Amino acid sequence: MAEPILEVRDLVKHYPLTQGILFKKQVGAVKAVDGVSFTLDKGETLGIVGESGCGKSTLAKVLMNLERATAGQVLYKGEDISRLSGPALKAVRRNIQMVFQDPYTSLNPRMTVGDIIGEPFEIHPEVAPKGDRRRAVQDLLDVVGLNPEYINRYPHQFSGGQRQRIGIARGLALKPEIIICDEPVSALDVSVQAQVINLLEKLQTEFELSYMFIAHDLSIVRHISDRVGVMYLGKLVEIGTDAEIYDHATHPYTQALLSAVPVPDPTGREGRERIILSGDIPSPANPPSGCRFRTRCWKAEERCSTEVPLLAVPEVLSGGARHDSACHFAAEREVAAAS
Repeated sequence: MAEPILEVRDLVKHYPLTQGILFKKQVGAVKAVDGVSFTLDKGETLGIVGESGCGKSTLAKVLMNLERATAGQVLYKGEDISRLSGPALKAVRRNIQMVFQDPYTSLNPRMTVGDIIGEPFEIHPEVAPKGDRRRAVQDLLDVVGLNPEYINRYPHQFSGGQRQRIGIARGLALKPEIIICDEPVSALDVSVQAQVINLLEKLQTEFELSYMFIAHDLSIVRHISDRVGVMYLGKLVEIGTDAEIYDHATHPYTQALLSAVPVPDPTGREGRERIILSGDIPSPANPPSGCRFRTRCWKAEERCSTEVPLLAVPEVLSGGARHDSACHFAAEREVAAAS
């Protein structure tokens, strides 16, 4: 068994809704992340997928302590880092870095590439002594496939794919163990996406990195991930290896997402059923009772409105994959898939 490097336990992030101007009274909460649990093993890539607004980016911010968790724990090598601050938080952040979604806004347009990549060394001077920082930045540029001589250029002089490589170089500067990638290729052209994904895989092997890779494109997530977690309305509804999720999905939401993935080969579309979900995603300020997916689920029954399904392995022996699924009828679907 691989060693877990990050463990998330019942993580909650609620944003209060208030009324009043002088005396603000809380009247509710936006439940952006609501009881999420998972582990990330050393050297593993965990993909997190789901529709826009399901809580993926909020989850990433809470893990980085850019947003304070409302409840729950984030354990890095057994230490709860969710309540750290000051020097203790600074020390942990050296080991957990982030690559942001938009390469056009995540880089300061007034700073040169050398200053952007070298800025982490100002915060953690022990990583690179002052006299060695220029060489360290040039080495990082070379590692991500950019010319080291570009060190004095500004972000506007680069393409989107090159800017994302600069963001990756900045994330690597402090030699972290974990990198959280928040939809790092969603703003890039398809051909450039493949280049960045291949770069991330190369760097993972070279630097023994662990990734949490957030995306809404299931085909990209399958290419890079060892395990995949599916989020819906602030909760994980299914999690398993890439083969278990893509070949033996048991949650109806996951099945609907997979049915929407384009298939370039016409022969592969034969017998493939397209699942069209009805209605819109409910508000995270007022999620449905019981199963949060029940208002859009074609299999929902009375039980789904009263009982909250647990994210667990179905208690049934079958020939299908056995992985965690938050559906009351996952066991039945697993048996059907195996037969």
